[in-house]
Amino acid sequence: MKLRISNDYNGTKYEDPNWLRRVFLFIILIIFLVPLFISVEFNLKNLFDERSIQVTKSFLTSFFPPEISYKFLILVFNETLVTISIATVGLLFSLIIGIPAAIIICNSLSFSNLEGKKNIISTLLRYIVRFLLIFLRSVPELVWALIFIRVVGLGPTAAIIAIALTYGGMIGKVYAEILESGGNKISDKFIFNGLSRFQILFFVLIPQNILEIVSYTIYRWECAVRSTVILGFVGAGGLGQQLENSMKMFAGGEICTLLIAFIFLVWFADWLSSSLRNRVI
Repeated sequence: MKLRISNDYNGTKYEDPNWLRRVFLFIILIIFLVPLFISVEFNLKNLFDERSIQVTKSFLTSFFPPEISYKFLILVFNETLVTISIATVGLLFSLIIGIPAAIIICNSLSFSNLEGKKNIISTLLRYIVRFLLIFLRSVPELVWALIFIRVVGLGPTAAIIAIALTYGGMIGKVYAEILESGGNKISDKFIFNGLSRFQILFFVLIPQNILEIVSYTIYRWECAVRSTVILGFVGAGGLGQQLENSMKMFAGGEICTLLIAFIFLVWFADWLSSSLRNRVI
């Protein structure tokens, strides 16, 4: 039996030979997910009982009106600059870690792999770098921050190192996968035409995947901005630390203003990504 789909424009019927397999996989997925919901004791009703609604209403109403005094707005502006600085410098150091690692583990730049000749040294080096990237991104930035706060003390330095290490592991992995997407066959052709690794990288792979690279880099910067919120709760500075102070004082108006600042930063990252993509195109 095959699923038939009619085309409303010309009456043509298409057959999907794999529809039964897809339905079977969907059923297996549902069967797998049901025990997961049960194991975590997920109960949507808890959000809508009388007590939860009352607490939520009281919490949200405390946000209004936002705190817009001149002194507090100046404080928010300064902490916003600190947050942007932490995210930007942390991302810069993560690029210093991730870009060389991505080049090393990228199969599209491995002549031995493309030519079918295994080189033990290069293979071992790629495995070591891959393991290092796995280790870096396996440890959350919050854990790195807690470790380095004991080393360098409270402040932005611990947050910058934490973002650099965790995001360096992520960027190295994703950059390598972006460069490898459809790149092996292309690299194979250019290798036999006498191009070097760096010529293939700078004149073939990067121009071919530049939009994905730009989008992912800006997205990582946006994630770094959001990470500063969590890192601020452990004394790493920025808007996150100010948010913790306002929450301790139950200052709902200040919390609302700080959340608006975070929304603006995410919007700015989205606008920057779109602008850069349009300029690249």
